[in-house]
Amino acid sequence: MTPRRFVAPSAVAWLLVGAAYFLIPLIATFLFSLKNDQTAECCTFANYGIVFDDPEFWKTIRLSLVVALETIAVTLALLVPTVYWVHLKLPRLRALIGFLALVPFVVAPIILVVGLLDTYRGTPTWFYAEPYGFLAAAYVILAFPYMYFSLDTGFRSIDVHTLTEASQSLGAGWPTTLIRVILPNIRAAALAGSFLTLAIVMGEFTIASLAQFKTFPVHIQYVNQNKAYAAAALTLVAFGITWAAMLSLLAVGRGRATAAAQGAK
Repeated sequence: MTPRRFVAPSAVAWLLVGAAYFLIPLIATFLFSLKNDQTAECCTFANYGIVFDDPEFWKTIRLSLVVALETIAVTLALLVPTVYWVHLKLPRLRALIGFLALVPFVVAPIILVVGLLDTYRGTPTWFYAEPYGFLAAAYVILAFPYMYFSLDTGFRSIDVHTLTEASQSLGAGWPTTLIRVILPNIRAAALAGSFLTLAIVMGEFTIASLAQFKTFPVHIQYVNQNKAYAAAALTLVAFGITWAAMLSLLAVGRGRATAAAQGAK
């Protein structure tokens, strides 16, 4: 017989408190989004029609998602080899990189964007005047601490030296070792960092606004200034899209893990 698991009442109480803290604001926002723009009476879904019929909604959400994916790709490409090499050959640098990873927390985004605008002035137009260049570079800096600490935790949970030696003893080079051996073992950490990066990019307003790029958060602010009820509907839609994107990344990660496990059999 399978032993029955006892769940402490205090654990259930804290779970309910956490669920209420998370759900009550969402429910309140949903009820607010159902109010009529003219009479302020409930209930109508017209505000959601306003959101989806606006071409700026689709334009800005696509822009933010593309920039988010670009930021994730660039951050992983920069940090995975770096963290791997530090854990393998230069462990003394972990403290220095950990300190540098805290800098984006100290420097306010409004200061960061002003400095980046001055630093990148004179660069090619395709980089300086386009969100896929300037914004992605700025968001890589913002995502640095989240991605680094996630990857650092992932690398500390595996035996990097043993995996590397085993791979190289079988004739694998450094690229093969990193891609075929190390990456599958830190997949969970990479996905965690990717989730945080996606959430940051999809919600970042200050840098995009001061750099005069109309991303999704900037569009939300514009709608909020003109249509309060539609802004509530747009906020819920943005919340749902962000979670759907995170679940998609999770599904991709699990799909690759399943394929790798089947291939190893």
